[in-house]
Amino acid sequence: MKTASEKSRRGFLGTLALGAAAGTVSMFANPLYANMSTFDESQMDDVEKWFKKIKGKHRVVFDGSTPNEGFPVIWNWAFYLTNNGTGATDDQITAMTVFRHTAAGFAYEDRIWKKYKLGEFFGINDNNTGKPALRNPYYEPKGKDFPIKGVDGIKRMQERGALFCICDLATKVYSGFVAENMGMDPQVAYEDWKSGILPDIKLVPAGIWALERAQKHQCSYIFAG
Repeated sequence: MKTASEKSRRGFLGTLALGAAAGTVSMFANPLYANMSTFDESQMDDVEKWFKKIKGKHRVVFDGSTPNEGFPVIWNWAFYLTNNGTGATDDQITAMTVFRHTAAGFAYEDRIWKKYKLGEFFGINDNNTGKPALRNPYYEPKGKDFPIKGVDGIKRMQERGALFCICDLATKVYSGFVAENMGMDPQVAYEDWKSGILPDIKLVPAGIWALERAQKHQCSYIFAG
C-alpha cells in the first residue's frame, strides 16, 4: 500500500508532467513559485563563461531528466570510454550532463539527501541496502551503486573534463514542495539545497535552457533518461 507521502509525491510529479500540457491550473500558478529562476547579470556572465569550458571535436550533451538507474552519469562515462577506445584522448572530448526534473537529486551532496530524504522523494534506492538512498550514489559510487561495474562517478568524470549542471527551476520547485511537506519555509529550503550542490556542478537557470545553450556550443543532443 502506498503511503500518503508517496501518493502526494506521485501526484505532484504527475502535475509537472501533464498539468501544463493540458492547459489546466498547475502548481506554477502558486505564488510560492513566482520568479522561479532569476539570474542577475553577473550570474549570467558566470554561467556563459562556464559553457566556454566545452572543448574538443567530440561534444555531446546528455539530457538527464529522470534517475533512470544512474544512466545520466553512465552515458557520460560511456562516451569517454568509447571515444578513448577509438583513438580520442580526454582533452578532445566534452560530455555534459544536464540534471533536471526528477534527476535533480544527482546534483546534491549527501547532507541534502539525508536531511530531505531525496531517495524516498525521487524514488531512488540505495542498491547496496535496497532501501531509499540517504546519500548520493552517483558522486563517488561504491559497491552496487551502478547497475554495471567499473563506471566512474560524477567526481571522477569531472576530473576527466566532463561537465555537469543542475536546473535552478527544478531546485526551487522540488525544494519548495519538500519544504511544504516538512513544515519549512520554502525559501530557507531552497537556499539550503543551493548550498548543498556538489563541487563544480553548475547551477543554470533551467535544464532546458542549458540544453539549448550546449547545442549552440556544438554539442550533439542525446536523451539519457
